[in-house]
Amino acid sequence: MPLLPSPFSEARWRRRAREERGALLAGTAGLTQTFPKMVSSNEYGSHTWELSLTVDHQHEAVEKVQVLHITGDLHVGGLMLKLVEKIEIAQDWSDYAFWWEQKKCWLLKTHWTLDKYGVQADAKLIFTAQHKMLRLRLPNMKTVRLKVSFSSMVFRAVSDICKVLNIRRSEELSLLKQSEGTLKKKKKKDKNSKEPATEDILNLSNSPVSSGLPGNAGLYSKTMTPVYDPVSGSPASSTITWFSDGSSSEQNCSILALSHSTCSPEMLAEMYQPRTLADKAKLNAGWLDSSRSLMEQGVVEEDLLLLRFKYYTFFDLNPKYDAVRINQIYEQARWAILLEEIDCTEEEMLIFAALQAQTQDSICESEVDEVEAALSNLEVTLEGGNKSNILEDITDIPKLADNLKLVRPKKLALKAIKTYWFVFRDTSISYFKNKESAQGEPVEKLNLKGCEVVPDVNVAAKKFGIKLLIPVADGMNEVYLRCDNEDQYARWMAACVLASKGKTMADSSYQHEVQKILSFLQMKNWTMSSQAASEPDNVDMKPECFVSPRYTKKFKSKQLTARILEAHQNVSQMSLVEAKLRFIQAWQSLPEFGLSYYIVRFKGSKKDDVLGVSYNRLIRIDMATGDPITTWRFSNMKQWNVNWEIHQVAIEFDQNVSIAFTCLSADCKIIHEYIGGYIFLSTRSKDHNETLDEELFHKLTGGQE
Repeated sequence: MPLLPSPFSEARWRRRAREERGALLAGTAGLTQTFPKMVSSNEYGSHTWELSLTVDHQHEAVEKVQVLHITGDLHVGGLMLKLVEKIEIAQDWSDYAFWWEQKKCWLLKTHWTLDKYGVQADAKLIFTAQHKMLRLRLPNMKTVRLKVSFSSMVFRAVSDICKVLNIRRSEELSLLKQSEGTLKKKKKKDKNSKEPATEDILNLSNSPVSSGLPGNAGLYSKTMTPVYDPVSGSPASSTITWFSDGSSSEQNCSILALSHSTCSPEMLAEMYQPRTLADKAKLNAGWLDSSRSLMEQGVVEEDLLLLRFKYYTFFDLNPKYDAVRINQIYEQARWAILLEEIDCTEEEMLIFAALQAQTQDSICESEVDEVEAALSNLEVTLEGGNKSNILEDITDIPKLADNLKLVRPKKLALKAIKTYWFVFRDTSISYFKNKESAQGEPVEKLNLKGCEVVPDVNVAAKKFGIKLLIPVADGMNEVYLRCDNEDQYARWMAACVLASKGKTMADSSYQHEVQKILSFLQMKNWTMSSQAASEPDNVDMKPECFVSPRYTKKFKSKQLTARILEAHQNVSQMSLVEAKLRFIQAWQSLPEFGLSYYIVRFKGSKKDDVLGVSYNRLIRIDMATGDPITTWRFSNMKQWNVNWEIHQVAIEFDQNVSIAFTCLSADCKIIHEYIGGYIFLSTRSKDHNETLDEELFHKLTGGQE
């Protein structure tokens, strides 16, 4: 039954009819050209007007432009029906919808009338498929081609993409457009290359979700049989139902779950390598808005976008289900190290090189029960993980007490080093002149909640330091602690890390944190053996493929090979998945891990600063020196919003602290979404169906009042 015209619609057309009649009587026919063309009321009705529609269809028989005589009270679904009837081609049109070119929006509410949408005769509506082909470059630099919804919000589109690629926890990923700044250098270096033309692209266009069909939700069930071998990462043949056909499915899974080749030095040289914080800010400028569709953001069919882990809170990693996800996280970490997007020491670079070499060489022959035992030791508890339900025993919270060296930087590059008796209790450190005076007042008490904890370690030189950057009213108070050995360092470092998050040593994650630190130190602690010394000449290794260009310039090829082989001795017994997980853990241990940089101008400031956004905090960083100035924790945040007129983000914290800034290197919506996204991810919990509150995500990230 046709909908009756609204009072607004009737009034509008009465007014227009009067104006046309007046124009005709006055002989000013040109005036009527500004209104929709009226036709015979006997044939079409008194309120009928013409609307030209463009049909985006490959069929030769379909005319590209169709003209329909309609009324403003016609709903969008009725318009679609009229158009399809006129086209007279029998096919499934259910994926088609109207795209309004001038307003850059989809008309997806088919029950809305044209009047309600504001569609008039000058509107350029395109009848086009919602699912279109898109090329995606994954973290392992493999390009896949698949159908993606160009009308869904990006958050939903990414979820569908991850179902095709067999990646759980899609909320951790998003789509990124490469910014102009990161492309110019690449083009300049190799003007004659025809990059995408000969690129090997994995075509997944026939997979169920990619075709717009509902995915197999059973893949995500926590009670099902494992979908991957937890050691080799290869897909289990009984569960290959995700891709289009049986024979190619296993191959597709393997391509995404395994690292097949190392990169060449030439390939590294062609890629964008950020040198400064400003360069690193360019890497994060192109994140798409998760609350808008691809079409709304100027993405067209066959465009190339990057699929990347945007949020560094890898929740519930499980080798039995997550071979693709673990491999892609590993690859994103590997490229971040090789391209120096994140800084690391020479010692750490060699560890990363050794683990990469191990992932290339791993041949897994372990028995199933040995694998299960290894997995229980390998369980990775990452930031944003499951919250412990175990209540702390407030009557007996553990404490640490030791002699440590306190180092305070002074002017003229001099440092004051002195030994004190340190006591770690709750989330604070107190230090005394000696053990005997510990019953009295401390020399100083340092509250570590909200501080920055940075490792300052060189295992070869027996240096085990902890750098603490403690927030104070006018910036950061810098304190260094020196430990005597690895065990002492691991215990104090783990306590500091937990305290910075507001947790005590009574938390269930304390012992795991200690073991993780010791494990990382053990990988760094290698000695040169006679066998390793003689191996460089006999080993066919291209060391330039495992380290960043800075280190290939520093060492000769043979020297580098020898040093990588030294480091490899400590990891040579690891399985493939274990080596990848260790690489991810080592990446997470770096001081700059998880920081996304943006150039901003704080309200009241006369110079630009860099803002680092992490999973639990914001850091104001001096652009010239790279030193952190102030840290603000999300846990102390009361509210945040955006003034869209002046593109300013304003945030209120506890204790009447408030900040405001404009973003100069990207849209302010990107930073706003980062903050809301991390807060959203902190609400996740392990449930059986792994459902996400999409409405809550958009509420936290959308920026609406």
